[in-house]
Amino acid sequence: MSDVYVECLVQAKSSALWKFVRVLLMVLTVLFAIFMFVMPLAFIPAVVFGVGAYFSSWLTEIEYEYLYLDKEVVVDKVMAKSKRKRVATYSLDRIEILAPVKSYHLDNFGRRDNVKVKDYSIGEELQPDRRYVMYYEGGEKILLSPSEEMIKVMKNAAPRKVFND
Repeated sequence: MSDVYVECLVQAKSSALWKFVRVLLMVLTVLFAIFMFVMPLAFIPAVVFGVGAYFSSWLTEIEYEYLYLDKEVVVDKVMAKSKRKRVATYSLDRIEILAPVKSYHLDNFGRRDNVKVKDYSIGEELQPDRRYVMYYEGGEKILLSPSEEMIKVMKNAAPRKVFND
């Protein structure tokens, strides 16, 4: 039996607030760096704002990487293309359904209460909408933006749970 390996990397849309904060911190860093020549104590706020601008880039440049291997989907969060964090691992055997966001297959699942929603998708609705919803073990609703190849491989592994309408 051969294992199938597919990976997919998607860029998440960052919020306008964090973009604004990052630009503001960069501007304040430059201003206090210029004032450093006139007033040496301006060095301290320049460093503080510079560090804040550096760490705010981790919140504005987020990518999600999906890995499919041996009936498992692993979601990693890549921040500023430098730091990687394992977010979740999902077994294909425990998935209830995986279908496009506007699929009729999700009609029975939409009425559930007390479901945790986790968004690992691109974060916006494009035309055509390529986001998928995955219900996992009855308690989680996961939004993903997988590639067509990943959907095809998952459908081959679990044809009654994965739909691509």
